[in-house]
Amino acid sequence: MRVIHLLRKFDAAEWGGTETAVERLFDGLRQLGVTPVMFCPRVNGDGARAAIPTRVDQNARPSDHNRLSTTGPHNGGGDIKRFKSFLPAWGISPQEKRRLIAVGGNLMSLDLLPAMWREPDIALVHTHTLGRLGGIASVVARGRGLPLVVSIHGGLLDLPPAMKDTINEPVHGGFDWGKIFGLLFQSRRLIQQADAVLVCNRTEAELLRNNCPGKRIEVQPHGINIPAYQQSHRAAARDAFPQIYGRDVLLCIGRIDPVKNQDWLVTQAPELFRKHPKAILVFAGACTNEAYGQSLERQIRQLGISDRVLLTGGLPPGDPRLIGLIQEACAVLLPSISETFGLVLLEAWAAGTVVISSRTSGASALIRAGENGWLFELSDPGAFHQAVSQALLNPALRARLAESGRELVSREYSALHVAGQVKQLYSDLIEAKHAIRHSA
Repeated sequence: MRVIHLLRKFDAAEWGGTETAVERLFDGLRQLGVTPVMFCPRVNGDGARAAIPTRVDQNARPSDHNRLSTTGPHNGGGDIKRFKSFLPAWGISPQEKRRLIAVGGNLMSLDLLPAMWREPDIALVHTHTLGRLGGIASVVARGRGLPLVVSIHGGLLDLPPAMKDTINEPVHGGFDWGKIFGLLFQSRRLIQQADAVLVCNRTEAELLRNNCPGKRIEVQPHGINIPAYQQSHRAAARDAFPQIYGRDVLLCIGRIDPVKNQDWLVTQAPELFRKHPKAILVFAGACTNEAYGQSLERQIRQLGISDRVLLTGGLPPGDPRLIGLIQEACAVLLPSISETFGLVLLEAWAAGTVVISSRTSGASALIRAGENGWLFELSDPGAFHQAVSQALLNPALRARLAESGRELVSREYSALHVAGQVKQLYSDLIEAKHAIRHSA
């Protein structure tokens, strides 16, 4: 079974949760006899984006990402097909353009449709992006008589109002001349045209079912490679980041972006450090919003806590340094404004680390407060500080909660288990499409 997967972005230099989830899905599908054929963009004709690292230089400094060695197009093998794309917008600054591209702005491509149309022996099309690129996937699937699956990774309806406004008006101070392509490819009808829609949590599923009655909408969680997090990489983290040695590490993983809300943690940092003198706050993630990243660094300097806050920059998927940081952490913190799933929570549990998260729909579906982690409201910093104090001052409690999380991951979220569910969906849709053809 060969399946086209369409992504809006697949760049090791700006890796995020969607890329991690898709890569692990691919690994599981290959073990089950499904061959993913991935289509992902080159942006503005600047050549292929960074290849996915398959071997990490253990002696590399945190900022020395160019020393990462690559041995192929994808970790584990498989086809990656890069297509030219562009952001059809006039009158926006280069910084705004980079920001939109980094977070998967509504790109357009003129060569994607013929490339996907010519791809041989395809049984199904699975798009992990909406917008114009998703509309092209729908055109190809319908034209070739193939089932179409749409995955919604970052949320569509399950979003705070401010984020919905940003999505609805993504080009600030410019003119989006690409809307004509959206009309041509019926981008706004992508969900209605899909044979199945996969979402990350029940809240999103219920909202979509209310909007699209009769549509096949399924909650499909992400999976992880559990053994990778159980092998100790603490030494790699200590060597790369000597600042963490002998400290109580509080780790926040995610791209540096307003939705991840790192500045909220920085605001809480002085009180954290006053209560817990050995604590160090570590942010691991690539910066996808330059203005926000600069503001965050300025805030850290103004508070006089530069020696207690570490920004590692982006770390490649499966990097021993990142896994080691998770294993070294006393707790993984997730202060996001919106999180439709929270893959980092599974990674923390697999590594044996407890989690403390803001009460988003994704985190609320995974965390049972007081049993496998802590939840807090962003409007209630006191609850956050109480959870951190419990984690740092009661090692037995945090170990017990982390173990409960590890058991949940082992039971329900292995990459192979999740891939098996997706393959079964593929088989059902292909069989239904064949039955329709036969009856016709």
